[in-house]
Amino acid sequence: MVRILLAEDDAATRDLVQRALGLDGHEVVVTQDGAEALEYLRAASAPVQLLISDVQMPGLDGIALVEASLKIAPQLRVLLMSGFADELGRAEHLRSKIARVISKPFTLEQIRTAVKGVLS
Repeated sequence: MVRILLAEDDAATRDLVQRALGLDGHEVVVTQDGAEALEYLRAASAPVQLLISDVQMPGLDGIALVEASLKIAPQLRVLLMSGFADELGRAEHLRSKIARVISKPFTLEQIRTAVKGVLS
């Protein structure tokens, strides 16, 4: 089992990802935005192995979340979710740190496969 931190402002997507990864036995910590995810990561008593984040969120967006998270946990694996390809240009400087990007919308099976690929 892997502890996964999920940052996603859309409730339907959060529920889908949590359900999908729960099927594989992962512990999914759900947060509603980047600030909440960063707060969790700073206070976590057990390590988080994977950060899954939407790119576009109000407040602290996914790119800023990844930058701040890697300062706290440099070994953290990152999977970004995005509905807009042009958003990813802002993450170019993080390319070597981002294990995978999945485009929205995705299916339950697609997110499970993407996570398996990141963790293998």
